This record gives sequence, C-alpha cells and structure tokens, in this order.
Amino acid sequence: METAAVLLFLGVSAVVGCRVADADCVTPVPQFLAFLPWLLVPTGVGLLLALFSRWWPGVVWAVALLGLLAWYIEPYGKTGEPGGPPLVSFRVLTSNVEFGQATDALVDAVRRERPDLVFVQECEYTCEDTLKRALGTDYPYRAAQVAAGSAGSVVLSRFPLTAAEGVPGTMAMPGAVADVRGHAVRLQLAHPMPPMPGRTDAWREELGRLRDFAAENTGSTGDSRTPLILAGDFNASQDHAAFRRILDTGLRSASRLTGHDRTPSWPARTTPVFGVQIDHVLLSADFSVRRARFLDLPGTDHRALLTDITLHQRR
Repeated sequence: METAAVLLFLGVSAVVGCRVADADCVTPVPQFLAFLPWLLVPTGVGLLLALFSRWWPGVVWAVALLGLLAWYIEPYGKTGEPGGPPLVSFRVLTSNVEFGQATDALVDAVRRERPDLVFVQECEYTCEDTLKRALGTDYPYRAAQVAAGSAGSVVLSRFPLTAAEGVPGTMAMPGAVADVRGHAVRLQLAHPMPPMPGRTDAWREELGRLRDFAAENTGSTGDSRTPLILAGDFNASQDHAAFRRILDTGLRSASRLTGHDRTPSWPARTTPVFGVQIDHVLLSADFSVRRARFLDLPGTDHRALLTDITLHQRR
C-alpha cells in the first residue's frame, strides 16, 4: 500500500509543483492541470492507503497536498463593479460547434435566447452557409474567417461592425469593433490550439498572443482604450498559467463574476460532471455581468456560454 501511495503522491506532486511555480511545464502536466480539482481524488486515496499502512510521513505528505489543492481551487482573477453609470445592456453567446456538427442546435439556441453578439468556433463552410440562411436577417453583421474542419470562426452581430485585425493563430480568431447603440466595443474571438501532447508550445504561444492583445487593449491607463470582449474556446482553464496571464491584464471572467468559475464546459458529451471550464467570456473593467448560463447543445462536446452584460461609463 505504501508503494501505491508513493506513486499517487508523486504524480499529484508533479502537477501541484508546477502550479506552485506558476508554470504549465511539459506534457502531461498541462493536460492534468486542466483537471486540478479532481486531483483531490487520488490524493484522498493515497491518504487512506497511508493511514491503513500507518505510514505517517505519507499522511503528512497527503495533508500538505490536500491543503495546496484546496488553496489553488479557489477562483482566480479580479472582481469588482465598474464605477460609472450604466450605458447599455446586451447579451453575448459563445459556442464551439465542433466541426459545425452543432450548427442547427446553435441556431435553435440563438432564436430562443436572442443574444446580440454570437461568437462561433469551429464553423466550417456548411456551418457558415447555415448561419447565413437561418440568421442572416436578424444578424446582418458578421466578422468571419471560414475554413474547413476546426479552423473556421464567425462573429455574428445585431450591431454594426467595423473590421479590425484579429489575433493570428492556427485556427481563425477574427476581430471587429461593434457600434453598440452609439458605443464602440472591441470584439475578439479566441480559439487557440489545444494543449495536445507534443504541441504544447503552439498552445502556449497562441495563448501568449491573446495575452499580448489583451494587454494592448486593457488597463487602468489610457481613457481612449475601447471596451473589450474576448470570448471563445480558450482550450485553457484558470489552472493554466498561460490563461492566468490573460486574466492578469485586467480582464474579468463573466462566469467568475456570477459564481460559476468551476462550472464545466468541456467535455460535455462524455464526462460532463468531471469536466473543466475552457469556454470563457472575458470582459474589460468597463462591464458588469448580471447573469451567466451554460447551455447544452446536441452535436458538440462544448457547452455554450450565455452572458447578460452591461457597459458602464468610465470615470
């Protein structure tokens, strides 16, 4: 039993050690970091084994790991309400439709929930055609980079859009500036590469580009900066250092602000209860959030995220 406990503790310690070091390290640590809260299970099993075998150093080891896990499971990122008066309220939806397979379900959800802005990832050619045909009248404005497979992305809008340079990536990440009832709001879709074994460098690099973009478009200085919405499938959770760097620019997570910081969004089809939140709506400090809900859409392994937000005047 001692040997089994040692193996469990060594595995958990490697992941927790990288979290303590504020680093994502190398495969398989980034993959396990995504499921950090669930490391309580092997740690608890190891604790029981150590107790049954009366291996007291192992008990101390387990208690230390449990304490660190409990500490890092706490929500990460800034909170707080904007100081200025409210200007305009609207609704934002982000959804990864998994190679376009959930497009029809997304159309149904959009008609039912009536968001004002829709960020769509993995929208290939058929998906784009369906969205134009079904929603083109209600959403006449769009920023799209259509491609095959998982590479295409689209932003649909009820508000007029002005073209803006997106963030470069393996998969499309288009951007635009929306005229939200007379107020400019910068929109940026996020869909960096997933942290696949052997390809974590690309994942880290593309999250770094999103971080650099966020740093250039947020901050307490510079009143000329446009309010920002950065939304999509980040392929990263708050337990990844590369994602925390994005939050450190001053962006706030809509799900965190409404108490849903640990609500899973993936994999919704296979293990929804034991999943991880990698789909996010991030907002500059100009916004407050009234509500955030995760929606189940048939055909995709991602849950969509629907948020009701309010833009406030800057002080």
